[in-house]
Amino acid sequence: MKLLALEAVQNAGYYQSRYRQIEEFGGTLFVLNGLGEPDYWPAPRYRVAGSKHIDDIIAVARDWHAGERFDGVLTFSESGVLTVAAVAEALGLPGVGLDAARISRNKLLMREAQQRGGAPVPRFRLVPDVTAALAAADEFGYPIILKPTLGAASNFVFRIDDPDELRTRFPQALDGMAQMSWFRMEAEGIDLGPYGLLVESFLDGHEMQIEALAWDDEVYLGSIVDRITIEGNTFDDDAHRAPTALDADQLAAVHEVVTSAAHAQGLRRSAMHAEVRFHQGRPHLLEIAVRPGGGGLDYFARLSAGYCPIRATMAVAAGVKPDVHHYRPTGVHLAGTCLIGGPGRIEQITVPPAVSESDRVFFLKITAKPGDVVRRPPDGNNILGFLCTSGPTFDEAIRTAFEFAAQIDVRLAVPDSFPTPPPRSPAPRLTA
Repeated sequence: MKLLALEAVQNAGYYQSRYRQIEEFGGTLFVLNGLGEPDYWPAPRYRVAGSKHIDDIIAVARDWHAGERFDGVLTFSESGVLTVAAVAEALGLPGVGLDAARISRNKLLMREAQQRGGAPVPRFRLVPDVTAALAAADEFGYPIILKPTLGAASNFVFRIDDPDELRTRFPQALDGMAQMSWFRMEAEGIDLGPYGLLVESFLDGHEMQIEALAWDDEVYLGSIVDRITIEGNTFDDDAHRAPTALDADQLAAVHEVVTSAAHAQGLRRSAMHAEVRFHQGRPHLLEIAVRPGGGGLDYFARLSAGYCPIRATMAVAAGVKPDVHHYRPTGVHLAGTCLIGGPGRIEQITVPPAVSESDRVFFLKITAKPGDVVRRPPDGNNILGFLCTSGPTFDEAIRTAFEFAAQIDVRLAVPDSFPTPPPRSPAPRLTA
């Protein structure tokens, strides 16, 4: 199986470990970056288009496809969803289609589609200015959520409890979303849908991270991981558990709403990452992305539910139905945490062998490196990496995760030694 992985702008080395998994699972992977580093992937299976404009990326992909005859194209990046859809369409390869990709990337279009399809969602409104945001918040009732339409990884997503806080947060989110890496890594020349900020009503219950598959009329929930974060006014996916604590009736309700939302988004054959939150005892959709979940969620899925999101993504890209079943937990207890520290420029990260070599650690990934600037809310939402552990019970697994996380030494420079921020690109015009 020949597969082409795409990013309009290379996200450092973040996806290389997943690219290697594709080859471990028997695929032959080619990588095309619109803008990227040389020698990022083994030659001759790597090319750089030299531009992040979609026409240039398509031209290079089409020329390469003529010689290699790829079976499919894929991405693991939220910023690559529309790029993959456009290239798949241009090359005549399987894909979700540009319309479904746009709906699944843009949070406003997603909400509107889910609502049309009858899926339970929070109340929402696109707000062009702080006056409109205050009016929506008054109508919905505090607390509310403020979020970008083209965000990712909870960057510039705020829970807001009163009008004064909204007046403070609105310009922070407005300024931040234009400079957000996930937005700047999008291809040029593609309609991304409405650009701006959303106000949403707050959902008050617990949340699940779901790896799922849509195949024709059926939707399979391959893996369900409970998010157990103690939340403040910003959102970090920093602690998870598996198997889920959902009972049979709750599981059936979650399956129903994910199915209705996926079909409403136009997803008929797609690997998916769904986020669902309960509100007043009923599951509501946060989002459905047309890619596997990040961090260690693929490892969670394989170990706790016998489902592999990476294999599923490979198969779907080639137009083949994956080997999948409805959610069936294995009984293995897992816990995971994001590694989160304070803001600063990283000087050194040291992971002791007692952590890196422990048989209780099934996933450890340090994503930050010396020289990186870590920005924390309200300036950004950078993390240091991921640590996931197993145990005979969940309590033991999560205790191990926290104990091991505390042993990882991170040395930060003082804030006044930060490098000068890059010049800012013009902000897109808000859409209302």
